[in-house]
Amino acid sequence: MTSFPNTGSGAMVRKVAQIVVENRGYLSEIDGKIGDGDHGNNMAKGFGRAAERIADDDTLDASFAILADVLMGEIGGSMGPLYGMFFSDMGDVVAGKDRIDALTFAAMLDAGCEGVMAIGSAKAGDKCLLDALVPAVAAAKANASLGFPAVLDAVRKAAAEGRDATKDMVAKIGRASRLGERSRGVLDAGATSCCLILTALADGIEPRLG
Repeated sequence: MTSFPNTGSGAMVRKVAQIVVENRGYLSEIDGKIGDGDHGNNMAKGFGRAAERIADDDTLDASFAILADVLMGEIGGSMGPLYGMFFSDMGDVVAGKDRIDALTFAAMLDAGCEGVMAIGSAKAGDKCLLDALVPAVAAAKANASLGFPAVLDAVRKAAAEGRDATKDMVAKIGRASRLGERSRGVLDAGATSCCLILTALADGIEPRLG
């Protein structure tokens, strides 16, 4: 069973933050079609600030804790608390562990997903970040016994498929829900940012496996 060291994960999380910042314009463009248009700016602000406070040699749980604090306390919009809880609950799962294997990673994602669902009324199918996250978690759990490479591949694929599926959905929560059928035909910004985060995390883990 392959695994990666908990210590030294800060550089990987900083790379995830960099991906979010680089996609600021794209995320805001998507959000602007059916929402407030501020998703990319808010996410970039939060992840950018957190990255400045994360050291390359930090543990994964310490890095996630910094991200959670910034997202919950320093950015606006509804996504800050949701993503803040996501990273906080994931960090709790890996705290104190020397190495993180596929089973732990799947449990980590599962806890993060449960945290998101616990503070909101949204569910998969509502055209939201859960449409990328829920299938990614299911894929991680289903493939955990096959080892980390299989898990990472499955997570990336499921997250992308979940993101793409939101294009044909009608929004049931948030500002976009007021548009009804007019919200169909556009990707959900939250599902898109979630896919970016999960993909960047998987891409960062892969070269660290040993």
